[in-house]
Amino acid sequence: MATVVVQHPATRTSAFERWWQCQGPWVEPLNQRRDGESGVQRLLPRNPSHPLLYSKRQTGHLYRSLRYPLGRPTILRELQAYQALAELGVRVPKLVYGSARKHKGQWQALLITQALTGFISLEQWYETEHRAEQSARMLAALADTLARMHRGGWQHGCCYAKHVFIRIEDDGDSSSPRAEIALLDLEKSRRRWRSADASRHDMRQLKRHCGAMPESDWQLLMQTYTAALTA
Repeated sequence: MATVVVQHPATRTSAFERWWQCQGPWVEPLNQRRDGESGVQRLLPRNPSHPLLYSKRQTGHLYRSLRYPLGRPTILRELQAYQALAELGVRVPKLVYGSARKHKGQWQALLITQALTGFISLEQWYETEHRAEQSARMLAALADTLARMHRGGWQHGCCYAKHVFIRIEDDGDSSSPRAEIALLDLEKSRRRWRSADASRHDMRQLKRHCGAMPESDWQLLMQTYTAALTA
């Protein structure tokens, strides 16, 4: 389980500062939004046997709600979603460290996760050819993952093809490829009182942002998803 702490001005933490000082190439350059900035760096391990890490770094990047009218780091909401989805049996990147602190009156926040080894995005999936059996297993696994999340009362909130990742394990037997789905970029995720509301929002969003998915695949996904959601 990741370390999740909120640091206040009177509290010092060497762990946060050590992670904050870790630098690597930007895979998502800093961009300005929500009255702050947010970006993602790749952290290369000193020991080649250690996993590759990604560091989401935010400064003054807040969301506001009735509970937090003055704003709260979006990374803290994302941490809660990662942990909740993992408890539901939905694959997400492994959390290594998560924390937020106020530094000179401004929020700073970090989310450190392990790379998803062997996975490609749903966008990338449709850039290459795949056997019918592989596509069918992928769509079934995706339907099960989304239904599991929605039955648990969670809405992804940014359900784009670029945030859905796929790994296929195929031992050469064309009839039995195995597919695994992982979800990431959960900073807009939230609980919904009704699973139908979460489902409606995410599936409409995925339909608009499903990349080059053919209509026949979408119809198969929806058929399998609807059965899994009501199971």
